[in-house]
Amino acid sequence: MTAGQVSAARRRDVLDALRRGAVPAAGLDLLAVGLGRFERVAAEDLAAVAAGGSVFKAVRGEYGSGKTFFTRWLAERAKKAGLATAEVQISENETPLHRLETVYRRLTERLTTATFPPSALRQVVDGWFYALEEDVLAADGAAGGAAAGDDTTALDRAVGELVDRRLADVGRTAPAFAAALRGYRAALAAGDEATAAAVLAWLGGQPHVAAAARRAAGVRGDLDHFGALGFLQGLLVVLRDSGFRGLLVVLDEVETLQRVRSDARDKALNALRQLIDEVHSGRFPGLFLVITGTPAFYDGQQGVARLAPLAQRLATDFTADPRFDNPRAVQLRLAGFTGASLVELGGRVRDLYTAGLPADAAGRIDRLVDDAYLGELAGAVAGRLGGKVGVAPRLFLKKLVGDVLDRVDQFDDFDPRRDYPLTIGTAEMTDLERNAAHAHAHADDIDLDLD
Repeated sequence: MTAGQVSAARRRDVLDALRRGAVPAAGLDLLAVGLGRFERVAAEDLAAVAAGGSVFKAVRGEYGSGKTFFTRWLAERAKKAGLATAEVQISENETPLHRLETVYRRLTERLTTATFPPSALRQVVDGWFYALEEDVLAADGAAGGAAAGDDTTALDRAVGELVDRRLADVGRTAPAFAAALRGYRAALAAGDEATAAAVLAWLGGQPHVAAAARRAAGVRGDLDHFGALGFLQGLLVVLRDSGFRGLLVVLDEVETLQRVRSDARDKALNALRQLIDEVHSGRFPGLFLVITGTPAFYDGQQGVARLAPLAQRLATDFTADPRFDNPRAVQLRLAGFTGASLVELGGRVRDLYTAGLPADAAGRIDRLVDDAYLGELAGAVAGRLGGKVGVAPRLFLKKLVGDVLDRVDQFDDFDPRRDYPLTIGTAEMTDLERNAAHAHAHADDIDLDLD
């Protein structure tokens, strides 16, 4: 799709996100520079998942190399292929990986589809029950009967029996999942919205659900680490029967495991190893699991190397020229931006911006913000960050849209080469950008108060 084919709303959303210095929630295919080598394999993997297979990938790259952009680009492609998606940020306090019940809870909170924003759990479950009712009525009609359609009690009973059959495999490891679904439907049928909402929250892994709601659904306690995998298995069944072809789950910033206590780190690494093994065993048909991390996490002694079985599963040869990296390997390496690719990205953003303008205004922007100027701006931003081009994309795009393109568009006498002195304040930088900016400071530039 070209910039001119993009809707005004989508164009505005992308540009607004860049203006804020954020990764756009959608429209990333418009900005995908350097990802062409992954497109074919991504399509193959998504097709395999949609056909009932399961896939695991580990994305590696330094901070600023575009890992979040890559996974959101992949999520957009997954939604177009009919999958639901969920992006989970791994963190020591909020989402520790060694507690899979917390990971599952964040997954359901972030569950999204092409039509429903997070959390889409209720819409998915409601859609599942509707599909089951349609299946029951279709089967009853094919058998020449009409009882289920005319008798609400008979329909409820038939749907309940179908729930048990569809979740038979899940029931062996997580019988509470099916019980909670039945309790949710019963509460809705009784008009008890509060109980239905509480049971659905429990089904999504939320703790501290009212005891009365749990009793009504016939479940006890809270979801634990071991039950989380069974609930994930059940969620995949519900998604598939609701018309979705699978689920893409991204576990982002897994490298944070390196900063936790050694006992928690060991448990988390083992939980990751367990997840990978379960994916490869075929327990989760329709699951595409992606993790992201830095090279230090994959190669360092405080990361994957700490658990030999996990290191063996993730081992990938990156000694050859990056041009020949194998996109089918378990690890995918993101090389990050170069000066040339940053200019290409800037050109795409400029074209997206001008696509919504009258011809004379678009022509003025093309003339004043040409590729040569984009190169100058990219070099200036990278120079403020210690020459580290790979760290520059976020600030480069923020400055390009908010400080340059907006002003050229609004002020007829604004010339960025003459009127825009680049300034980057410490407050607008991330920790990574601040570290890059200060890393090249000379010792003589540091003021010391010796009085």
